[in-house]
Amino acid sequence: MEVPERIVIDSERCAGKPCIRGTRLSVDFILELLASGWSFTLIQEEYEIEKEDLLAVLQYAHKIISEEDVF
Repeated sequence: MEVPERIVIDSERCAGKPCIRGTRLSVDFILELLASGWSFTLIQEEYEIEKEDLLAVLQYAHKIISEEDVF
């Protein structure tokens, strides 16, 4: 699977969880914030990241889910 450019997976960073490049913000943490009702704007202001970072999180999550087979 191709990982979006703004997402990095490194065993020495964030315990190997996918995170936003240049941060310690994991994909699952950002998804949790969004699921809790945080807006893109609030997340961007609170964690000083760009809209493109948030879109990359969603793109990565979409790729993971779309490749999953549920029986």
